[in-house]
Amino acid sequence: MSKEANEYESPVTYITEHTKPSRMKRAAAKHLIERYFCQLTEGCGNGACTNEFCASCLGFQPLDHNTAAIRALELYKMNAKLCGRHSAAFPDNSSAKETHPTLLGDRHGKMPDHEDNLFPPREDFREVHYLTEEKVYEILSICEGKKDYSPLIRVIGRIFSSADGLVQSFRKDKEQHPNTKEQHKTHQAKDEDKDEDDKERTTAMEQESEASASMEGATGSTENRLGPVEVSVDIEAVRRVYDRLLSNEKMESAFLNALVYLTPNVELDLTYLDVYDTNPDYLNIFIIVMENSSLHSPEYLEMAMPLFCKCMSKLPLPALAKLTRLWSQYSVEHIRRMMETFQQLITYTVISNEYDSDSLVNDDECVVAAAKCLKLVFYANVLGGDLDTGHNEEEEPASESSELTLQELLGEERSSKKGPRVDPLEKELGVRTLDCRRPLIPFEEFVNEPLNDVLEMDKDFTFFKVDSESKFSFQSCPFILNACTKSLGLYYDNRISMYSERRITALYSLVQGQQLNPYLRLKVRRDHIIDDALVRLEMIAMENPADLRKQLFVEFEGEQGVDEGGVSKEFFQLVLEEMFNPDIGMFTYDESTKLFWYNPSSLENEAQFTLIGIVLGLAIYNNCILDVHFPMVVYRKLMGKKGTYLDLTDSHPVLYQSLRELLDYEGDVEEDMMITFQISQTDLFGDPITYDLKENGDKIPVNADNRKEFVSLYGDYILNKSVERQFKAFRRGFQMVTNESPLKCLFRPEEVELLICGSRNLDFQALEETTEYDGGYSKDCRIIKDFWETVHSFGEEDKRLFLQFTTGTDRAPVGGLGKLKMIIAKNGPDTDRLPTSHTCFNALLLPEYDSKEKLKERLLKAITYAKGFGML
Repeated sequence: MSKEANEYESPVTYITEHTKPSRMKRAAAKHLIERYFCQLTEGCGNGACTNEFCASCLGFQPLDHNTAAIRALELYKMNAKLCGRHSAAFPDNSSAKETHPTLLGDRHGKMPDHEDNLFPPREDFREVHYLTEEKVYEILSICEGKKDYSPLIRVIGRIFSSADGLVQSFRKDKEQHPNTKEQHKTHQAKDEDKDEDDKERTTAMEQESEASASMEGATGSTENRLGPVEVSVDIEAVRRVYDRLLSNEKMESAFLNALVYLTPNVELDLTYLDVYDTNPDYLNIFIIVMENSSLHSPEYLEMAMPLFCKCMSKLPLPALAKLTRLWSQYSVEHIRRMMETFQQLITYTVISNEYDSDSLVNDDECVVAAAKCLKLVFYANVLGGDLDTGHNEEEEPASESSELTLQELLGEERSSKKGPRVDPLEKELGVRTLDCRRPLIPFEEFVNEPLNDVLEMDKDFTFFKVDSESKFSFQSCPFILNACTKSLGLYYDNRISMYSERRITALYSLVQGQQLNPYLRLKVRRDHIIDDALVRLEMIAMENPADLRKQLFVEFEGEQGVDEGGVSKEFFQLVLEEMFNPDIGMFTYDESTKLFWYNPSSLENEAQFTLIGIVLGLAIYNNCILDVHFPMVVYRKLMGKKGTYLDLTDSHPVLYQSLRELLDYEGDVEEDMMITFQISQTDLFGDPITYDLKENGDKIPVNADNRKEFVSLYGDYILNKSVERQFKAFRRGFQMVTNESPLKCLFRPEEVELLICGSRNLDFQALEETTEYDGGYSKDCRIIKDFWETVHSFGEEDKRLFLQFTTGTDRAPVGGLGKLKMIIAKNGPDTDRLPTSHTCFNALLLPEYDSKEKLKERLLKAITYAKGFGML
C-alpha cells in the first residue's frame, strides 16, 4: 500500500479504488470487500461464531485498519466464508442492496447458512444516523428480546466510527436533529448555516465565561470563577448509556473497533480541514469517547488510545482550553479516572519499549501525545481545586546587563532574555499551577516514574531550550517529572549559563582589551565575612548583574585551598549562620516551629536582605544545599504569590489558631471579643506598636459581619505589609541570579524549598548502595562492613553530623541520599589519626583501623569536633 493512500484514504476506499474487476462487477466487488473488512474489524456479533476470518470468533487476533484492509482483499480473492448476519457497518449500503440482491449472500449469490437469523430491513436501523439515549435503549430492548445483539453492535460500530454521527449524538437540543432519512438529508443541506450559528453561540459563551472569570477573581471556587461550561452533548446521558452497555461484554469490542476506525479520519479532519473552527461541536467526539470507563483496559491501551491521544493533541488551543474547563467541573472520581488512563498509557508504552540515546522517548509519538493529553487533566485538576488567582506579588523589572551592547555587536542573543516561557494552555486558561492551593488530586500523582527513569535529560533540555518548535520536551509538561529530574534540567541550564558567561567574558576581553575574569571570585576574611561579601556582591550587582551567573569561586584570605565546591559550601554556611543570628535582629526565631521570619523592626539596611537573597540564588545556581529554615510562605512569595491568612498555619501557628477561633465563634463576636481593626505588636526593644488595618481602625469593632475582612487584613499585614521592605530587598537579590532561569516554570514552591534546603529524610541504606570505593577498598572489605554497621547504629543526630563532616551539609540532596555519590578511600594502615574528608568531592579518607571499636571511637571524635578549633 502506498504511503499516500495510507495518509489520505480510508482502507476500504483504497482497496476498492485499486482493484480492477470488470466494470459490470465493480460495485458488487466493492461491497463484498467492505463486508470482509467489517467482518475482520467488527465481527458478526455472534458470540459462538467459528469463522476464523471473523472478529467475533474466539481467539481472533484484532487487526489494525490497514492490515484488515489488505486481509479483506485477500479474502475476497480466495472466496472465503462470509458470516451471514454481517453487513457493511460503516457505509450506508441500503441502496446497493436493492440494486444487487446477491450481496445478501456470498459472491455467487448463495444465501448464508443462517438465513433465519437475518434481521429484516426494518430492524437494521439504517435510518438511525445519530444516537440518543432513548434510541439506544429502544434498540437494546429489541436485542434483549431476541437474545441477539447484532443490530446494536452494528449501530454502535457505524455511529461511533463516524465523526459526523458522533458529533450529532446525545445532543441536548434533540429537536434540532431529524429522525428520518429524508429529514437527515435536509439537515445536511443546512449544515453550513448551522455551523455558523454554532460557532457564534460557542464564541459568545466562551466570552461570557471569560468575563465571569475576570469579575469573580480569586474566590477559591472554580465554579464561581469559571461559570458552567456549556456544551451541546448531554454528558449524563452518555454516562448512563456507557454504564448500561459496557456491562454487556459483547459491546466492548464494538466500541473498541469503532474507535480504531474513527481516529484516522478525525486526525485528518483536525490536521487539514480545521473542523473545530467551522463546527465547535466537533469537540463532542472527545467528550463522548472520554466517558468510556474501559479506556484503561489493555486492549484500548494497545490499539485505540495511542491513535486517539494523537487526535486529541491536534485540537486547536481554544478547544483544548474548553475541554479543560469542562473537565474541571467533573467529580474527583472522573478526573482521576482520566488521569489514570493517560498515566497507564504512558507507563504501558514506556515499559513495552527500549529507549537509548539513538531512540529517545521524546520521539515516541504515543508517549508524547499521552503527555499532552495528561496536561489537560492536570490543568482541569488545578481549575477544579482551591484557587487563588489574586494576591500576586508585583514583579520588579529585571536588571539589564552591561554586556548587551557587546552581544548585539557579536550577533549574540540570550535565548531566555525575556524570562521563563509561559505555557500557551496556561495563558489561555488564565491560571497557573501556583494559583492552586489544594488541587483535587495531589500533584504528586501526576508524576510518572517509569518515564523519568528513561528520560535522557540532557537531550530533553536541548529540545526545551533550542529545538522546542521541532522537538517535544517533557519540561513543557513539568508536572509529569519528579523533583530530581527537574533539578537535573536546572543543573544543565545553570551550567550552560556559566559557560555562556565565560565565553562572553572572553569575547569582551578581546574587544575591550580588559583582563579576563571568567568566574565570580569572592575573597573574604573569616572574621569580616558579611562585610566583605556584601561589598563585593553589591558592587557586582550594580555594575553587571550577569556576573552573578558565572561559576562561583570563594577564597578565604590567608588560607590555602582551591574551591572545588567545598569552600563555597563553607562560605554559604558561615554567611547564613551570621545572618540568622538572633542577636543581629534580621530575623525572628520561633521555638515551637523551629522556623525563621523577617523581623519587621529590623534596623539592618536593605543591602543585608539583598545579600541573603543573592546567597539563596547562588546556592541553587551552584548546586549547593543550605541550612535555612523558612516557612513555605517565603517560597510562595519568591515564586510570585503574596501571603494570605491560610499561610499563617506554619509561619505563625498561634496567631492562625486565634484567628481560626474568631471565624468559628458562634457567640456575639462584638460583645464577647471586644476587638477592633487596630492591632498591636512589640518592636525590637519590646515597646508596643499599634497599626490600623483600616482607616480609623480603633473605632471599628469586629463583628460577625466583618470578621472575615479582619482576618484577611490581619494576615496581609503580618505576611506582606509589615515586612514589605525586607522581603522586596530579599527577592531582588534572589532574582538577580535566577531571573533568566526556568525555575518558575518548572518548580512548585515546595520543590524550590527542596532545591535550596535538601531533604531531611535520610536513607543511609540507599547511601550505602550507591557509595563507591577507592584506594584498595571494596564493599566486601572487613573495614567497610564494620564502617557501615557503625554508621547504621548511629542516632539521628550523629548521622547528621556524619553527613555534615563528609559532604558539608546535613541534608540529603533532591532525590534522597541515593543520589549522593560518596567515595570512601583508603588512607593508610591502622593508625591513631582521625578520618578526614574532602567535602568538595563528598570523599571520606578512612584509615584501615584494626578493630570495629577503634573505628567507631575515631569516627565519632572526627564528626563531633569537625567545626571550629576543637581538633587543635
